[in-house]
Amino acid sequence: MENEIIAAAKEYIETLFAGNADGHDAAHSLRVYRNALEIAAACPECDLLAVSLAALLHDADDPKLFRTKNNANARAFLDRYSLPQKEAVIEAVNSVSFSKNPASAPASPEARIVRDADRLDAMGAVGIARTFAYGGRHGRSLEDSVRHFYEKLLLLEDTLCTPRARELARERHEFLLLYLARLRAETGIGEEAAE
Repeated sequence: MENEIIAAAKEYIETLFAGNADGHDAAHSLRVYRNALEIAAACPECDLLAVSLAALLHDADDPKLFRTKNNANARAFLDRYSLPQKEAVIEAVNSVSFSKNPASAPASPEARIVRDADRLDAMGAVGIARTFAYGGRHGRSLEDSVRHFYEKLLLLEDTLCTPRARELARERHEFLLLYLARLRAETGIGEEAAE
């Protein structure tokens, strides 16, 4: 039954994010789901179904994308099933946002895993691609998008809660630094932020 629910959640986000190309799409949610499973493998105390559903649904009510209240999209999916984990999933979803939860660790292992999984997807090569996809879609200049690296992406490594996520983040963080150094060398963009 759990596999069927996860498969249904994957279909739900494909429909929910259809046509979105700014880095907050179904492909992003699937990467977060895969990251979460990898992190959860080192956390046997977590509820894997809650982790899976929270990872898949974590952007279902993102205010950058939807004008919903009280996790209406996530709850619409979860209400299809009698799941004792429903509130744990919602708690984990609500713990993901960097702007609302920059540093303090979430209370539950499920929320820590999902938050770390989402933050990993904002780092490394995919984080760079997502930053410029979002920036382009929303009319940000190259300089404004690069500023986002210093305001958020380079801060993420120090906010991770789980040992496995911190391991995975090291190489991604180094890649961000390497990319920014190369961009500065080619364009001068980001020099003031790097100083």
